[in-house]
Amino acid sequence: MTRLHPLHLRFADPTLERAYDDYVYPRMLTQWRAALVIGPLVYLLLFVLDPWFVPAAHQAEVWAIRLGTLLVPASFIALSFTPHYARCAYLLPALNGLTGGLGLIAMMRLLPLETVAHYYPVMVLVTFFTYNFSGTRFIYALGVDLVLLVGYNLWFGAVVDYPSHLLATQDFFIVSANLIGGTAGYLAELQRRRLFVHKQALEAERRLHLERSLHDPLTGLPNRELLHDRIAQWLAAAERTPALHAVYFIDLDDFKPINDAHGHAVGDQALQHIANRLRHAVREADTVARVGGDEFVVLAPNLPDPATAASQAARLQAVIAQSGTELPAGVRLSASVGLCLFPYEGATVADILHRADQSMYQAKADAQAVMRFTTASH
Repeated sequence: MTRLHPLHLRFADPTLERAYDDYVYPRMLTQWRAALVIGPLVYLLLFVLDPWFVPAAHQAEVWAIRLGTLLVPASFIALSFTPHYARCAYLLPALNGLTGGLGLIAMMRLLPLETVAHYYPVMVLVTFFTYNFSGTRFIYALGVDLVLLVGYNLWFGAVVDYPSHLLATQDFFIVSANLIGGTAGYLAELQRRRLFVHKQALEAERRLHLERSLHDPLTGLPNRELLHDRIAQWLAAAERTPALHAVYFIDLDDFKPINDAHGHAVGDQALQHIANRLRHAVREADTVARVGGDEFVVLAPNLPDPATAASQAARLQAVIAQSGTELPAGVRLSASVGLCLFPYEGATVADILHRADQSMYQAKADAQAVMRFTTASH
């Protein structure tokens, strides 16, 4: 089960935490920018109250504080259009709220005590803004709003002779705003993270089903559908960059008697054994697929020349025929291998596989010789 810290809501798994950050970043970027515009805009509109409550002697100082505070979100907006913003995407919105709150306290200290209460509701707005609209994480918003609450009380409770009953009333509403806004912010982030985990689980299940649908359940090799797709990719690439690719059609010789004599369990074991040998016999860029009961196909792209392709066919036969201890005594395996080189004029995936299949059947009839089809005339 995915574990979340009960307070700061980080995933216990650092890899999952990074994946979550990568997932939400493009979705949250619009909200972060909107918050960095709308919050300062509301903050700026406070000037309509200045003529009524700010003494004329302090109006210039209040404007200096206000405009200085607005430089912070302006710089954050500019930063949001650079790659550097991703490293501090949650912290900067929190700092924006903190700067706005401290700027408000700085302006309020210039007001006559009898008019301070007219600006105090903005502290409640800052609280809700930081928790529910800034886009920061709950734990950062909690830290910011606690700092503002303490700062507000230090100034108006200790430095300024502010009526205690008014301060207590204002504290009640600020604390209530923290409880309501904080709980809403906490639950919203918790829900986002749970939805992310659910989406990750669904995506993992989807990939598992896709993987199973494109792979043979017995051997784990790519099936015919996935093989077709990979041949098509190399065929399309050959139109842009000339290269030589090979498809080997492999059919086990006299496989039915193994099932008849030893049972299907041994037959399945033999197929798994062959699949494992073929996987280890090819390059990492090659594809080994199972396309039928005892039929395998190897796709080998970017070969240097036809001679190398022919020698690889002989090598595949030798790998299959090697003796080993994986199978019951008396069980011997051999294979016929057909080869088709491509691209050639008019090549299609179906035609390439058909030519390799026909080559394999000719090999069976010609003492395991390997035949090649490389032109449309064959």
